[in-house]
Amino acid sequence: MKHAHLAFQDWLADRAAHVERRLDELLPSVDTVPARLHEAMRYAVLGGGKRVRAALVYAAGQACPVTGHAAAIDASLDRAAAAVELIHAYSLVHDDLPCMDNDTLRRGRPTVHVQYDDATAMLVGDALQPLAFELLAEMPIAPALVVQATKVLARASGSLGMAGGQAIDLESVGRALDRDELQTMHGMKTGAMLAVSVALGGIVSGASSSARQALDDYAQAIGLAFQVVDDILDVTADTSRLGKTAGKDAAENKPTYVSLLGLDQARAFAQDLRAAALDALTPLGEGRARLAELADFIVLRDR
Repeated sequence: MKHAHLAFQDWLADRAAHVERRLDELLPSVDTVPARLHEAMRYAVLGGGKRVRAALVYAAGQACPVTGHAAAIDASLDRAAAAVELIHAYSLVHDDLPCMDNDTLRRGRPTVHVQYDDATAMLVGDALQPLAFELLAEMPIAPALVVQATKVLARASGSLGMAGGQAIDLESVGRALDRDELQTMHGMKTGAMLAVSVALGGIVSGASSSARQALDDYAQAIGLAFQVVDDILDVTADTSRLGKTAGKDAAENKPTYVSLLGLDQARAFAQDLRAAALDALTPLGEGRARLAELADFIVLRDR
């Protein structure tokens, strides 16, 4: 099994470096007109981030038996991993704008609208999103699988997923949400893109319907756990460690799992979700190892 010999942290670093190289190749060069926009796109995407979403694509692909040509599947996993990273990067660029979260720091450096300007940041997001779907369209796998991949990513990033979750988030500032409402918001805003990363790995590798169900159950738990831990870190970590502004949720009176449950119960909830994610992987057998390690990484991370 490819990369099976690597310790988890080495495997994660390998996958992050690998998708970084693919993104560098797939993004337009700074020599291509309009040069400033392409420079800003590259600034938004390259040189930072944990690449958790890309890692989930690769791990899910590895968890399922390969039913097609290995080289074609590897190339398709690369494009799917790059696509989710492009959508994620676009969402961060737009979320950081003054009209949204108005943040000035991302991945330890100035946000795109600070480094360039608001209009350029808007165009960066506008350009990264269609590029993601262009990459999916180029996957050298069965056309029916390309259509499935395109549909699930579109749904996860649209009004029923990430964009809708951000809309609910903006509407909820200063308003008390109950646990179900908070879970709905985060399931859309953050969980949907993590879940679709797992789904794309299964689709590209030609996973069976039962394997896809196991992947989906895992992804739902881990997507929510990611946000719970984010809420915890916003309270417990400092800005230099996070690479983004710490304490911002509390300062803006945003509803979080910590504000709703308290710190200890939020930590317990994250552990419950970790257990649910690991349990969901049982039907996948030995192939589940990297996904299990990613569940541990997401819940136990400190930034």
